[in-house]
Amino acid sequence: MASQTQEQVTWWHWHRRLYNWVVHFADTPHGERALFLLSFAESSFFPVPPDVLLAPLTLGVPKKWFRFALSCSIASVLGGILGYFIGMFLWDQIGVWVFAHLGGIGFTEENFTAFQDGYNKYGFWIVFTCGFTPLPYKVCTITAGIAGIFFPGFLIASALSRSARFFLVAGLFGWKGEAIRPFIEKYFNWLSLAFVILLIGGFAVLKLLHH
Repeated sequence: MASQTQEQVTWWHWHRRLYNWVVHFADTPHGERALFLLSFAESSFFPVPPDVLLAPLTLGVPKKWFRFALSCSIASVLGGILGYFIGMFLWDQIGVWVFAHLGGIGFTEENFTAFQDGYNKYGFWIVFTCGFTPLPYKVCTITAGIAGIFFPGFLIASALSRSARFFLVAGLFGWKGEAIRPFIEKYFNWLSLAFVILLIGGFAVLKLLHH
């Protein structure tokens, strides 16, 4: 129990440091390029969602909210395509290593089984749900490739859900502007906890649908 608690504390501190590293790009000339790369990488392996950089970038230049959201959406869908092909062509070679080292960000055999079983019943809607909610989109894209679900359907579901999510986030922050920044900074830990709860709840829903 003690070792498990220590692991959770370590994960929490590591997550906060990674969050801070991502957010710092908002105050550099490379913010928009970093957002594109982050959005692309998060769709197949990176643990921090692009929202955490999209929000402060939009706060800094509210008039560019549409541009930021569009860039984020395009990059995320392109990254999702990469994840799909990783699952389709590379998973047999890397799967064991991923389960052993990346379970903390959603890559567990149990989650993969839940996703793949869900595709048999709800293919399009599983992808759409993952793209819009805190469920790990990276796990969704790779398992979609492993399951070999209909690629055009995967692409449409990804484009619709990711765009809806990022345009909603950018639109909200572009509209509220600087007034919402203190709230985010003050309550980051609670927001992170809520994110984890939603993530766990999302997997629970997947299991219920499976059964």
